Amino acid sequence: MSVAPWRSAIARALHQNRSLIYARYLQLATVRTNGRPANRTVVFRGFLEDTDQLKFITDARSEKVEQILQKPWAEACWYFPRTREQFRIHGRLILVGNDNSQPILQKARYATWQQLSDAARLQFAWPDPGKPRTNNQDAFAPPPPNSIEPLANFCLLLLAPVEVEHLELQGEPQNRWLYSYDHQEWSVKAINP
Repeated sequence: MSVAPWRSAIARALHQNRSLIYARYLQLATVRTNGRPANRTVVFRGFLEDTDQLKFITDARSEKVEQILQKPWAEACWYFPRTREQFRIHGRLILVGNDNSQPILQKARYATWQQLSDAARLQFAWPDPGKPRTNNQDAFAPPPPNSIEPLANFCLLLLAPVEVEHLELQGEPQNRWLYSYDHQEWSVKAINP
């Protein structure tokens, strides 16, 4: 598989912004069941091997899972402050949960779990996200989960892009490109900023 042409721009932006820990954070917007938008910050966990799919993680108990199951289209917006670049990545979300039967995706789910910090894994053992909080502080101090075997509610979340906009805010005029995926190949065109 050949790498999408926009990947080199993201790799360069990540490298040039590597000293900024938050350069790996981006906003991911989905559509709620009532048709209204929902937006949240997620952490980029790399690309799924041999694909252009971006990897994130989520809890199967979170509201966004139901949103994704009903309407899997999403858009990510990623801003790199040092290089003043923005990427808008539009595509389809793929949830890889405990019940996913595709061996390659389960292998990626396990590998992603194993790469998490202990603190990140522990959050998946906390009470259900979005539910009313109780005064039981012990609920947030469970025993550490197994570092090899993911908890059942741990999901790998993949964004399979079909359109990527890259905007460089430096320069006069600014530069903007639109990458589109159609018929198994990417095309690119320069567009007005």
